[in-house]
Amino acid sequence: MSITAAPVSAHGFDAYLAHKRRRRINNWLLVACSVALLAWCFWDTIMFDTDWQRMGGALGIGGTLERFLLIDWSLLPKLLVPALETLMMATLGTILGCVFSLPVAWFGAANVTPSKYFFYPLGRFLMVLSRSIHEIIWALLFVGAVGLGALPGILAVAMRSVGFISKITAEAIENIDPKPVEAIRAVGGNQFQVMYYGIVPQILPVIIGTIIFEWDINIRRSAIMGLVGAGGLGLVFFRQMAMFNYGGVTLVVLAVLVLIAIGEVISHYARKAVI
Repeated sequence: MSITAAPVSAHGFDAYLAHKRRRRINNWLLVACSVALLAWCFWDTIMFDTDWQRMGGALGIGGTLERFLLIDWSLLPKLLVPALETLMMATLGTILGCVFSLPVAWFGAANVTPSKYFFYPLGRFLMVLSRSIHEIIWALLFVGAVGLGALPGILAVAMRSVGFISKITAEAIENIDPKPVEAIRAVGGNQFQVMYYGIVPQILPVIIGTIIFEWDINIRRSAIMGLVGAGGLGLVFFRQMAMFNYGGVTLVVLAVLVLIAIGEVISHYARKAVI
C-alpha cells in the first residue's frame, strides 16, 4: 500500500515565500540599524570627542611612545617593597574577604538561610552591593575613613571579594546532596554539625578553588590601589606619572606584569595541589 504525500496548495506556498521574504527584510533592517548605531557611537565617542590636535599627528604619537620605551632602570631597586606591599595587600584582602563572605553566603543560600523573608534577601543584596561598586570606589571610601596607606587597600579588596566568594559559595550550598544533611538531622545533629559534617565537605573544593581564583584577581586589583593613595605599585605609578617620568611608568607596568605572572603560576599550582 503506497502513501501519497498531500499536495501543497499554491496559497500555502505563496504564504511561505512571503514569510521568508519578511524575515529576510527584518534581518537586513536589524543589521542596518546595528551598523548605524555602531557608526554613530564611533563618530560621537572617537571622531568627535577626541582631541586630535593635541596628539600632534603620527610624529607626536611616535615621540610619546618613544619616551615610554626608554625604561628607567634606576627605579628598579625601589620597586621591591611596593611589589611586596601589593602582594600582601591582595593576600590579606582575600583572607579578610573570606571571613566577611561566610555569613553572607550563609544568609544567601536558600536551603540553609535562617529566614527566607529577611536574611535571604539581605545576603543577596550584600552580594550585589559588593560586586556593583568598583574597587577604586571602595578604596576612596576607606581612604577617607581610615587615611592613606595599605589598610584602605586591604579593606577595599576585601569588600570587593565578598560578592564573588559569597555568591559562588551560596550557589554551591544550594546544589549540595541533601541526603547527608537529612541523615545528620535525623540522628539529632545541631545546625553547626549539619554545616560542618554535611555541607562543608561537599562544597570545600569549590570554596578553595574560588578563593585561589579570587586571590589571583586581587593581585591585579591591588596593583592599582595606589592611584587613590592606598599604597603599593599603584602609588609608585601615580608618582611617576606626576613627574612625567615615562620610563619609570613603563618599568612599573612591567613590574605589575611580573607580579601578576607570579600570582598566575602560584594560583595554578595551588589549584592543582588542593583540588
